[in-house]
Amino acid sequence: MNVYAKGMPNELLRLQNMHNGEKAVPTFSAAEMTRRQDGLRKILAELKLDAAILTSYHNICYFSDFLYCYFGRRYAFVVTPQKAVSISAGIDAGQPWRRTFGDNITYTDWRRDNYFHALQQALPGVKRLGIEFDHVNIELRKLLQDAFPEVEFVDIGSPTMWLRTIKSAEEIAFIKEGARTADIGGEAVRDAIREGVPEYEVALAGTQAMVRHIAKTFPHAELMDTWVWFQSGINTDGAHNPVTSRRVQKGDILSLNCFPMISGYYTALERTLFLDHASDEHLRIWEVNCEVHRRGLELLKPGARCGDVATELNDIYRSHGLLGYRSFGYGHSFGVLSHYYGREAGVELREDINTVLQPGMVVSMEPMVTLPEGIAGAGGYREHDILVIGENSSENITKFPFGPEHNIVKA
Repeated sequence: MNVYAKGMPNELLRLQNMHNGEKAVPTFSAAEMTRRQDGLRKILAELKLDAAILTSYHNICYFSDFLYCYFGRRYAFVVTPQKAVSISAGIDAGQPWRRTFGDNITYTDWRRDNYFHALQQALPGVKRLGIEFDHVNIELRKLLQDAFPEVEFVDIGSPTMWLRTIKSAEEIAFIKEGARTADIGGEAVRDAIREGVPEYEVALAGTQAMVRHIAKTFPHAELMDTWVWFQSGINTDGAHNPVTSRRVQKGDILSLNCFPMISGYYTALERTLFLDHASDEHLRIWEVNCEVHRRGLELLKPGARCGDVATELNDIYRSHGLLGYRSFGYGHSFGVLSHYYGREAGVELREDINTVLQPGMVVSMEPMVTLPEGIAGAGGYREHDILVIGENSSENITKFPFGPEHNIVKA
């Protein structure tokens, strides 16, 4: 029902009821969203909390199906044993309510504390509140304490992270569509590579292909935050280096990085390529990285310990004299996350992570080494696949091929 259409008082309001239009077609079923919110309520009960105030992109999206645009304003998703309500800025009008699995309160800008006023209205009489210690900064923590002076704050960032690491059947089906979209972006990127073409033109080809595919496959989804990083030459040295105007040349090492984002769910495809030819030393190092990648794919099984995977793959690099050129983990959990939104840090393929892979986890294998300019084989080498951990094995949901036999692009 369009409550908003009934009209507003002709005065400045601290809070507004912007139930404008009808609820959007949700990303997941009501049963799936109820499962998530009930999981959070179980955490509340275990920690003896009256409510939770979620503030991160990933938790608000995961538990409400609403992905906010920050732009200097605060957002929240409040969950109690009885209700769930998003707190959003008036600049977004009715969109947060349409997207939220639950209710919505909109606050206006004309007083700086209206956000906290909205939280107070949603949470009268609370004594113990869960907040995300890994997301709430010092300033926000103080302002929350001022708004709720008698309240004890307890961390729910860690338990909600662990809840998100195990994906449901609906989530896994959705993530598989994301991986398929990344493969489509990869094909468009590879087809756009030519001598003299700038990186940004190649990247645009992949981004457009993915956005169009998402729009066709998910006609009710919001189209946002899908992009490509395409790097060439020295720009391949960092996995997250932005796109530039550098023009591709024959013999260049190239890095294809496709990132479709669908309703906050992020997937990725990353591949090393060359245009026309690769030097003998480039081929040697590329083959070593592919050897590491193939072994890594074999190791990602239920029961494997993250640190053990990293340790075994280190031995391969070490045997080829390349271990010193590795600088970060071999992979991580996938789901509601992004380079900007955050991630499920408990599931990372690093030496200092003891997490054991379980059925329902979705994990990447993405080995990378970077050799600096001035030595033979200089550049960044990177492959990236996504696997779903099952009861007895794992499924690789990335289909784009890797290695020299597939990815030396003809000039």
